[in-house]
Amino acid sequence: MSYDVWELRSKEFPWAARGDAIYLNNASTGPLPVRTVEAQSSFTALRAEPFRMSDELQFGTIARSRALLAGLIGASPDEIALMVNTTYGINVAARALPLGEGDTVLTFDREFPANIYPWMALAPLGVTLERIPCRDGLADEEALLLALDRPDVRAVTVSWVSFATGYRVDLGRIGRACRDRGIYFIVDAMQGLGALTLDVRECFVDVLACGGQKWLLSPWGTGFVYVRSELVTALEPSSVGWLAMRGSEDFTRLVDYDFTYWDDARRFEVITLPFQDFAGLNASLELLVELGPRRVEAYVASLVNMAVAWTRERTGVRLVTPMDPQRRAGIVAIAPADPPKASARLKQFGISHSLREGAIRLSPHCYNTEAEMERALEVLGAE
Repeated sequence: MSYDVWELRSKEFPWAARGDAIYLNNASTGPLPVRTVEAQSSFTALRAEPFRMSDELQFGTIARSRALLAGLIGASPDEIALMVNTTYGINVAARALPLGEGDTVLTFDREFPANIYPWMALAPLGVTLERIPCRDGLADEEALLLALDRPDVRAVTVSWVSFATGYRVDLGRIGRACRDRGIYFIVDAMQGLGALTLDVRECFVDVLACGGQKWLLSPWGTGFVYVRSELVTALEPSSVGWLAMRGSEDFTRLVDYDFTYWDDARRFEVITLPFQDFAGLNASLELLVELGPRRVEAYVASLVNMAVAWTRERTGVRLVTPMDPQRRAGIVAIAPADPPKASARLKQFGISHSLREGAIRLSPHCYNTEAEMERALEVLGAE
């Protein structure tokens, strides 16, 4: 790793440098760097005295967000709409894509609910959500690919990384197969982006949704949806916001009522955004850019590899996460003999983690150390 993790901890995560906790729960909520808290606080201080706030600062902040997010996934800022969570972005896809009577949307079983319920809600329109059964508890990509040749399949929606198992889907393979067949490809990137790097064009993604509060180390209430440029103007927003219209650019002529959407992804933005939180998002994204997304990816992988290697040497525990490093991200799920008891023991020693679907989920990030992972595994393996 080319960045200094100890310097990072000292500057941005002082609680970690002090040893206040061993936090291995980024798949639930990522901590905020110092610079992010400061950015939020500064913006909120201006908000408290709005006569100090300018339109340039307000709208420049979210323009910066679009640019940073686009750079993170190999997109253009014109393809980014800012959202307050992943679910809102998934709903943009579910409601804007031209799906109707007799159409089928494919996904994997055991998906996170945010990528299930918006599609189930299309049942009154005659749209069927079909869940491809898992194989050995993991997503069965081969079965999904075989189902793509059915004429009723119009869309595929998947989580890039499983919240429970840490299984990483081969987006490029599935995306190419969908594009070749004219099938829409939607991705929930919540558990991948920030721990992994991604190019949406290389993966043939049509719509991608992601929140900021986990691996992007950003405030609650920040997120975005990417819509492929060729689809932006082809899709009609299901919800209509006044800032989605070109006329919103001129606040002196708002009652001209020009019903003309922006010709970029801003047409899908329908709410007053939490500007202070997006100021925080920008600070966090700038940190990740400074560290280098690929360097962060390699470092997180090295910590996960430690846990995978540990399971090989022990009896009485089962590695739920795939052994293949190409199928892993920042989540490692380990099933001991008594998961609730093991979870209680980790909590007793101040090690933050999650208990998900019968397994202990550890999710380290760029500021964690090998010593912290070793300590967590030591406590996990204690009888």
